[in-house]
Amino acid sequence: MDEKHGVTIEEVYEAFDNSDGRTLIDTRDRHKSHPPTEWFVSQTRKGRALKICYIFDEDKNIIFVKTAYEPNAEEVRIFNKYA
Repeated sequence: MDEKHGVTIEEVYEAFDNSDGRTLIDTRDRHKSHPPTEWFVSQTRKGRALKICYIFDEDKNIIFVKTAYEPNAEEVRIFNKYA
């Protein structure tokens, strides 16, 4: 994550900690997965907005973070409207 989008794992943890629990499912064909890819927008402790895309494997009780980056205005709008 850090190399491609400049996001540290610590910032990902902070975004999860600061999340209000709302998520959306990514239903786009190229992003479909099983279990489904979920995403949310949240902030780090320093106020940096991040979009976190992840898969939660209930059987193994683990979260696999697919990507994390600063969301664009359209992603924020979609999240705020539909989540």
